[in-house]
Amino acid sequence: SYRERILKMVGDPKQQEIISSNLTTEVPKSARALGKNWQEYMFEDMPVAAAITLLSKLQSDVRYAEGEVLHTLVSNIDVKDIRVNRLDAFVIPEKTTLYPGEVFNADIVMAAVDTTMQPEIYVNGSKINANGKYSFTAGGVGEHSFSGYLITRNAAGETMRRDFLQKYSVIPAPTGATVAADLMNVLYAGFQNPMSVSVPGVPANAVSVSMSGGSLVAKGDGHYVATPAAVGKDVVFTVSANDKGKTRQMAQVTFKVRKLPDPTPYVVVGSDRFKGGNMPKASLVAMDQLHAAIDDGLLDIPFKVLSFETVFFDDMGNSIPIASEGASFSGRQKDTFRKLSRNKRFYVRGVKAIGPDGIQRTLPGAMEFIVR
Repeated sequence: SYRERILKMVGDPKQQEIISSNLTTEVPKSARALGKNWQEYMFEDMPVAAAITLLSKLQSDVRYAEGEVLHTLVSNIDVKDIRVNRLDAFVIPEKTTLYPGEVFNADIVMAAVDTTMQPEIYVNGSKINANGKYSFTAGGVGEHSFSGYLITRNAAGETMRRDFLQKYSVIPAPTGATVAADLMNVLYAGFQNPMSVSVPGVPANAVSVSMSGGSLVAKGDGHYVATPAAVGKDVVFTVSANDKGKTRQMAQVTFKVRKLPDPTPYVVVGSDRFKGGNMPKASLVAMDQLHAAIDDGLLDIPFKVLSFETVFFDDMGNSIPIASEGASFSGRQKDTFRKLSRNKRFYVRGVKAIGPDGIQRTLPGAMEFIVR
């Protein structure tokens, strides 16, 4: 009913009571006993002049009730708003580090603040300085975020909370100048070449690398293993960066592909790799296998020895070659070692080996052994 709708809009209980009484249509018990409704009770057998006066009073009561509603509405305007007394302009960029040709995007806004009421600010569960200045020391490289919330009060004294989440990236610190030998961009075919790839200003997990002419396996944190397929065929690495869902090509780098260098044959004597020269008789007799590896101080790549031969000399100076099918010295070769006297010489030659690139090769030269 009209009265009920009006009463819902008035907050003061006393005014509600007055308006309810003025606008009541309740019929007294005696009139209800006679079967009369409110209209009959109020106006039946009443002179016209008196009825007009009663209707005028009813109009006045309605206007009074509407006036109270308007008063309540006006007094509640802005009661749940946050009062402000200063306007500031802010530029909120998507990012502050750009590449040549990249578009700078930012939101330029007018923000209203209340300098008389500072909000309570919480970051990661801890309250910070009321002026809103927040600083911390960045941790490990990669994507990170921090979150929190602000608490303030409106004009009605009600608490308002607003949550926030901010993401940021940490990139490796510059380590100085980069020096590259333009003629030495070389990879070895069939070999798992370790690679490191980084893009300044971009976290490792946002960098992608592809390779033509071979296979590339990511090992995490900017490290990769590249295996070129064929000798003499250059490979090209394409480096891209992902920025807010957009992929941007950063560089293309070409590497020459070469065959692995020939290894050097050796035998193990204690913790040393013996590659020729004077050898005690006891160490000679204890030799079991021939090994081969690239061991130049930069690479340490083992090869599998497939076969070789030893060359001994009799008292007449005639050569006596003895072959070994495999990496181990044969029984005949070992027997000959035991018979060698001091200052005798023999050689290991014709070493056939295969490396991780799958290429079989016969090593040039020979190892000389002198019995001491």
